[in-house]
Amino acid sequence: MSASVYSPKKVSSIREMLENAKNTAGDTVAYRYKIKRHELKDVTYNEVYEASMNLGAGLCSLGLGSSHIACVAKNSYRWIVSFLTVLQGAGVFVPLDGELPAKDLVHVLNDCDSEAVFFDRETAGFFKEHADELPRIKYFISLDKKVEGERFVTFDELVDAGKNNGRDEFLALKSDPEALKLLVYTSGTTGAAKGVMLSEHNLVSCIYYATFRIKRMPQVGMSVLPYYHTYESVCNLLLSLNYHSTLCINDSLLRVKENIQLFKPEYMFLVPIFAETLYSTVMRTMKKSGKLKKFEFGVKISALLRKLGIDVRRRIFSEIIDGFGGNLRFIVCGGAAIRPELARFYDDVGITFIGGYGITECSPLVSCNATDDTTSDTAGYVLDCLESRIDDPDEDGIGEICVKGDVVMSGYYKKPELTKEVLIDGWFHTGDYGKFTKERRLKITGRKKYMIVLANGKNIYPEEIESYIMNIDYIDEVVVAAVKNEYGMEIGLSAEIYSANPIDSEQVRLDISEQLKELPAYKHIDKIIIREKPFKKTNTRKIRR
Repeated sequence: MSASVYSPKKVSSIREMLENAKNTAGDTVAYRYKIKRHELKDVTYNEVYEASMNLGAGLCSLGLGSSHIACVAKNSYRWIVSFLTVLQGAGVFVPLDGELPAKDLVHVLNDCDSEAVFFDRETAGFFKEHADELPRIKYFISLDKKVEGERFVTFDELVDAGKNNGRDEFLALKSDPEALKLLVYTSGTTGAAKGVMLSEHNLVSCIYYATFRIKRMPQVGMSVLPYYHTYESVCNLLLSLNYHSTLCINDSLLRVKENIQLFKPEYMFLVPIFAETLYSTVMRTMKKSGKLKKFEFGVKISALLRKLGIDVRRRIFSEIIDGFGGNLRFIVCGGAAIRPELARFYDDVGITFIGGYGITECSPLVSCNATDDTTSDTAGYVLDCLESRIDDPDEDGIGEICVKGDVVMSGYYKKPELTKEVLIDGWFHTGDYGKFTKERRLKITGRKKYMIVLANGKNIYPEEIESYIMNIDYIDEVVVAAVKNEYGMEIGLSAEIYSANPIDSEQVRLDISEQLKELPAYKHIDKIIIREKPFKKTNTRKIRR
């Protein structure tokens, strides 16, 4: 395995990051993607730089060098080029979810003040149908096929225009590092969607301080999550650019396992449900084949050998490693609290599992374990550029996580009152609850809005109990909620369970009781609901509660 090791060095802009990649790793493959089912295309950093310069010049030829430009498209190489290009100019990039309901997408596109929008074949029909409802949009830019219409142009036409018109205007563009650069809309209905305002300083600070945690990066990664989420676009796309890695582009969430075998990545950035799915598949396969006891024995032997300085995990568990493509070295996992058992499994088989915590409003990284100092039950240390505190902690030290510093947003777009509610004297109130360990590592307990307050005054974080229940191998999904009495008081807990396989409700009750036996009685489950279908999820595979 070759690895990119990056000595932390501050850069002032995304343009500087791309120029550094071109100048020091120009012939290195930057992106690898499928052009047919099993036919791959490689693009070098030199080629990415040229494409970006030409696209930027093409945008300037249309008067869009300083504009807000949205992107409503699935993950692709051209999405990345569009992203890097707009970030290098004097404008603002606005990544949006193409699966939003039409009325919500129209609302957000009008709210964000974009004068152009990149789209692909998946969303072409929407823009043809709703173009008249988007009066501020001067140009609809297709990333792939030609679409007829007065305001419609293609990515290729802009690149060609850039080649013909020269780059001087684009290269001369500069923006205030503290000005709005990336406008990211959080999930919500038409009236509730919030545009998080991030500056270029926020973004480059996130990458710089992340390098103190992610101290090395294997050469080949695979991007899985939607690019319109900052966890993927900043923590993976920009961090990989900073390390001059090769990033393979997954073309569909339905083909993640297939593409892992095709691309054979050495690292991936995932949310817990993907890591859970991969783990559950391995465990079920071992149970069915009768290999679980052999695996558990192998874990004990390898643990003993590691104490003697001998690490043979990847050799002992080579069959499991092969199931992950054969080369996977580490997983960075964020987006929700992580079960300690999950992190331990990956560590047991020889895959470094790095848990972290972030939120869009913090660009999005708040804390992260380090590649050489990781724990299974915390989200690591808060970034060095942040002050942090726990507001109104209870007797266990649990309270709302608040942070202040270089990665914190400037506010919500056009929503000053909402901004004042969460940004108080420079401190961002995350809405997440947690506590610090004695070593000052951050431990996440749950979302403030999901907290259950029982009639006896006890506070319960449903995510904690869900993590215990998820240790039952036949349970695929669970949501813990409050049981209310006739007066609306929260008097107990329910667990709604989904399993892909038939299950016995009495056995579920017994197994849950066993898992929760060490917890206080008020955290035990009073009611069990077994559902026939999976829960509805967001595009980052979080359950919609």
